Amino acid sequence: MWVGSIVVDCTDLARMTRFWSEALHYVPARPPAPDGVFLRDPTGQGPNVNLSLGLEGPLDDYRLHLDLYAWDPQGEVDRLVGLGARLVRSADAGHDFVTLADPDGNLFDVIDINWPDDGSEWFFGKRP
Repeated sequence: MWVGSIVVDCTDLARMTRFWSEALHYVPARPPAPDGVFLRDPTGQGPNVNLSLGLEGPLDDYRLHLDLYAWDPQGEVDRLVGLGARLVRSADAGHDFVTLADPDGNLFDVIDINWPDDGSEWFFGKRP
């Protein structure tokens, strides 16, 4: 068993498709449907992202979010904000992540993975 797809509910499908496609460098797996779009990693390494049209909006107490690993976290945060994300929480002392919200208000984190080399590349992949 494995994670095949991460589902993100959204209220503006076109805007969210543009944002997540650019944010993750993903492409549609097939033409978008009126109620959703299925994005895939063109390299075949990452899980799919399924954007599903919904009307309830983001929940105040979210239970699931994406952690996006980055070798250049500040550069990625700047890029994502430029794409339409909103800064929710900056990194502070003792934390290696920044919390952002996508254009529909769903929270996600950008994680700084510039940790000391302890052989744990199995966890987050080799540096490009």
